[in-house]
Amino acid sequence: MHAWILGVALTTACAIALAATDGAVPDANTPCPRTGAVVLERFISAECEACWSDASVARPGAGQWLLDWIVPSARGDEAPLSSAAPAEGRERAQRALKAAVADDRISLQRSAARTEPAVQLRVISGPAWSGYFGVQVDSSGRAAAGASVWVALVESVGAGTDGSAVPRELVRTVAGPFMPDELRSGEPWRALQAMRWPETAKPARLHARAWIEDAGGRIVAMAGERCAAP
Repeated sequence: MHAWILGVALTTACAIALAATDGAVPDANTPCPRTGAVVLERFISAECEACWSDASVARPGAGQWLLDWIVPSARGDEAPLSSAAPAEGRERAQRALKAAVADDRISLQRSAARTEPAVQLRVISGPAWSGYFGVQVDSSGRAAAGASVWVALVESVGAGTDGSAVPRELVRTVAGPFMPDELRSGEPWRALQAMRWPETAKPARLHARAWIEDAGGRIVAMAGERCAAP
């Protein structure tokens, strides 16, 4: 099957799935934080197996977002955590930290809270289908020049699960950047993505996240679904 035909088929199927779930109440333990809440990002190298099981790692406060990134190392697939290290993790670390992630420690980035974000976001996903999730992002409001939209499938890992001593919101796959003209004009904008999850991810634990970064790589707004208590 030609790639463009496959893309059309997947997008159509995802749209149908999203239509069936649009307006449904997400399966959540707690409401998601607000769009402009603080975002804590934790970065660990795919080399640092001990970092994954570290119980003393910083945790998000009440009403804050969390993203966990495993960053690929120079050894590629030979690194112990490589199976959960998306290629985009290295690029995100560079944008957020302006530096490489050390192989033996955890790096942190915590965004500032914004009482009234200039841009509003909403993200929903359809059920898993043939290895894909259909993810829809809606935004409104004007963002500063150079802002970009990113979409991710995030896997919730409970404390004591898969060797992790703390709850994690592990980024598994990423789409972006999107830089629609509507971000500058303030007009409503919508995107539909068919996102494939990695074979090592558990689909039942996956959910969608979307965020907006400014030109300097700082997260200025985030949206999610099926949020759990940190």
